[in-house]
Amino acid sequence: MTATWEEILKERLVLYGHRNWVVIADSAYPAQSRSGIETIVAKDEQAAVLARTLAVLNECKHVKANIYTDEELSFVPERDAPGVATYREQLRALFKAHDLRALPHEKIISKLDQVGETFRVLLIKTNMRIPYTSVFFELDCGYWNAEAEDRLRGAMRATSRDNHPSMAESIRR
Repeated sequence: MTATWEEILKERLVLYGHRNWVVIADSAYPAQSRSGIETIVAKDEQAAVLARTLAVLNECKHVKANIYTDEELSFVPERDAPGVATYREQLRALFKAHDLRALPHEKIISKLDQVGETFRVLLIKTNMRIPYTSVFFELDCGYWNAEAEDRLRGAMRATSRDNHPSMAESIRR
């Protein structure tokens, strides 16, 4: 039996951590050639896949997501892409409690290409046929944040090696 897209997502998220990405993409999204980028197909509506992906991510305690959309999505007119207005409303409702960031599509693809050199990306293609509708989840640590990291780095800079031995030195004593 073949695993469903949701089962694959759950399996990957157990392995994934900060710097990995999950992408929910429209049907015309290109298959990228980096070996770290895995592409699978979900034969479901994109809004449903996004809702399930968000629910699965919310269950994860070890990661949280920075969420990006294509900047172009705000400018796609209904006359050129019937259904885009409804999709934008679905996104607003689905992500009302999240901070969505918009970047130009080419910039996001370039980021994924670069990330795929070192880290894994799971790309889930849906049956969506409206341009610039992909949603990008950049995973981050779920139990550590930028403020804590800044405090840690500041403490490390403020304390000289002589005054504060490394963990390895402390263990050897």
